[in-house]
Amino acid sequence: MLEELRLASLGVIDEAVLELGPGFTVITGETGAGKTMVVTALQLLLGARADSGLVRSGTDRARVEGRVRLGRSEALRARLAELDADVDDDSLILSRVLSAEGRSRAVIGGTAVPVGRLGEITDTLVAVHGQADQRRLLRPAHQREALDRYVGAPAVSLLERFGHCYSALRGAERSLAELVANVRERAGEAEMLRAGLAEIEAAEPVPGEDAALRAQEDRLAHADALRTAAHEARLALSGDDEGSGGDATARLDAVKRCLELVRDHDPQVAELADRVAELCYLAADVGHDVAAYAASIDADPGRLAWVQERRATLATLQRKYGDSADELLHWAAQAAKRVAELDSTDERIDTLRQTVAQLRGELTTLGAELSRLRVQAAERLTIAVSEELAVLAMPDARLVVSVRQRLDPAGLEVHGKRLGYGPHGLDDVELLLAGNLGSDPRPLDRVASGGELSRVMLGLEVVLAGRSPVPTLVFDEVDAGVGGKAAVEIGRRLALLARRAQVLAVTHLPQVAAFADRHYVVVKSSDGTITTSGLHDLDAQARVIELSRMLAGLEGSQAGRLHAAELLALAVEERSAHPG
Repeated sequence: MLEELRLASLGVIDEAVLELGPGFTVITGETGAGKTMVVTALQLLLGARADSGLVRSGTDRARVEGRVRLGRSEALRARLAELDADVDDDSLILSRVLSAEGRSRAVIGGTAVPVGRLGEITDTLVAVHGQADQRRLLRPAHQREALDRYVGAPAVSLLERFGHCYSALRGAERSLAELVANVRERAGEAEMLRAGLAEIEAAEPVPGEDAALRAQEDRLAHADALRTAAHEARLALSGDDEGSGGDATARLDAVKRCLELVRDHDPQVAELADRVAELCYLAADVGHDVAAYAASIDADPGRLAWVQERRATLATLQRKYGDSADELLHWAAQAAKRVAELDSTDERIDTLRQTVAQLRGELTTLGAELSRLRVQAAERLTIAVSEELAVLAMPDARLVVSVRQRLDPAGLEVHGKRLGYGPHGLDDVELLLAGNLGSDPRPLDRVASGGELSRVMLGLEVVLAGRSPVPTLVFDEVDAGVGGKAAVEIGRRLALLARRAQVLAVTHLPQVAAFADRHYVVVKSSDGTITTSGLHDLDAQARVIELSRMLAGLEGSQAGRLHAAELLALAVEERSAHPG
């Protein structure tokens, strides 16, 4: 529910505060005073396009701020939490700032957001019905939604299930079409992968094999050089078989003997003697190892040729499938998985065809039940709205809610017919109007004037009262083009609607204003250089004066005041007789 609306430097309004509560609030004022600025402010909070021309002359920016009470909407609270918006004591602050340069800024609960996001939030809180907004009533989607609102919870449940099933069907059909269209391409891919797998399986690579072969080839190719180097190293360490005394081992042994003679005279010499002794042991071990290595070197031309051939085989595969033996094995594993997937294409196609058939069957059942509920509800809605139109000065008018299906060879089979379908069911819903007795119902956009469209919309809202998820309804001159008894009935209907929702109306008719629970007037003043308008909350006496002005055009008219008092008394009597 909208609790407060603040306007600053918006059009002719310098600064104004509109405090609201439950029930019916009306805004009146002389033509040109700026009463429609209130609706404009709400539309800005609903995400309407920014217009720098709305910024008051002489100021650099306009500001609109609204405070709304959230109620119990958990879904809305979850969306606000995602935006990190602050909710203070169940109230949310919304604001929109327009600069004279044309820039616009939107804020929700202290968090700056794109204007579109502001509209997403406020669209669930406030619905504005103005001369331009009435065009929504002409849209097929809006007409279908109105009927579904009248059906109520059963339609909501069926629509949700139908929508999920429809999305699942579209996904399955896309996957099936892709598989069927690419059967040949997939067969070619599988054949190519099998060829690669056959090459790798024939070669039987081993993890790390390419590095081991590279080392082995290097050793075999340089066997003579390795043997010669090892032999010379052995001689340098150990000498020949008879010993030469010039080798490293003999020299270390001589050093050790020298130090051993005097080790008892100095601990440092003893430490050195021990270290030299350790070197003697190491030299002897290394000498034996080098001799063993030299004996192991085998120049095998046959083995070298095999290693080189094996490396060439792996290199050929690596150019195609990977840079190492490990990568070859990884490619083979992935290719095997892909081949298994491609080989299961026929099975997947059969499974998808079964899924599509099952989903179409579910849609048929859901769609048929939804259509049945819509057809039944359309008859009741036709009668209910037509009765409303009769008391809104359209006594001979009849609104017909038409529910039709269209034939489609690719559609769902329902009762022996192939019917087209979409995400919202099988039905095309259209509101038709017969303005006079004997005339055929025709689409609203062809027969309804602006005033008639306003009354059709109001009649719908009254009938659908309590079924709308939007807690605040705003009507901008919904009474345009009517007067007399019809105006009284519009006021009565708005008051009736206000028992189920918060209603705010901008009107020029005293018959409508008299039914309001709360009355604001827009007053225009001028200092000779600039015109300013402000909002004033009227008490009972001031309401009589304002209504008399609206009736007679003269604030001091005694007859106008008497008539105004009579209108107010009628409205009070109506509310007392029908407390809601």
